[in-house]
Amino acid sequence: MKHQARKRFGQNFLIDAAAIAAIIAAIKPAPGETLVEIGPGLGALTRPLIAAGGQLNAIEIDRDLAHALQQEFGDRLKLHTTDVLKFDFAALGSDLRVIGNLPYNISTPLLFHLSEDTARLRDIHVMLQKEVVERMVAAPGDSEYGRLSVMLQYRFEMEKLLDVPAVAFDPVPKVDSAVIRLIPWRPQRALARDEAQLARVVTAAFSQRRKTLRNSLRKLIPEPVFDALDISPTARAQELSVAQFVALADYLAGHRVSAEENTS
Repeated sequence: MKHQARKRFGQNFLIDAAAIAAIIAAIKPAPGETLVEIGPGLGALTRPLIAAGGQLNAIEIDRDLAHALQQEFGDRLKLHTTDVLKFDFAALGSDLRVIGNLPYNISTPLLFHLSEDTARLRDIHVMLQKEVVERMVAAPGDSEYGRLSVMLQYRFEMEKLLDVPAVAFDPVPKVDSAVIRLIPWRPQRALARDEAQLARVVTAAFSQRRKTLRNSLRKLIPEPVFDALDISPTARAQELSVAQFVALADYLAGHRVSAEENTS
């Protein structure tokens, strides 16, 4: 299939046979599974996925690519020609296995989109910019640890599987990539009382990551609360575990409920 990569869609097509084989080996697709490929492109992963699983759902925004893929695979491929950020994964059912070589420009918002309904997911195997993968799996205290780390580790157990050099793609991107596996926590661990408050606390803490929590969260958390939760007010955001962020969010959630009860 001849196709000119389109910058507006962030297209870099995987062409390295060894990388393709390694990704498929990590996924271990099987017949009867609900496989969902994001951005099949030229079909590098699509072909072995269909060969192993028999059928595949695919989400492709490029109409020319979608047409060519449909011509090649027929009813073995159920194509959804749309923007994946607007796609309702619930329409595909449950126990979804999501796979994809994600465009760098939408990788973070797409991961947050997928994390909105983890009950429907079995696992996710995606290729991202290597730097993003390192941020996702970073531990508290690491320089790469940040908002993305906390919010995704809250939802998923994650494992970096392999590095993929830039030369494995056409056109060759300016950065290397990596493949990561995400598996939703079963059951959800450290469940926040109000996930909107969790997002609020994490965003506020990391928006001023060089400041101590006493300063970065001063508008949200009174200083005595840190001591009550056994969290140092002089710590910085990158030093806190996911569970500690949940504890701070739970304080906010409880405080809000108390305030609402007092005014009702």
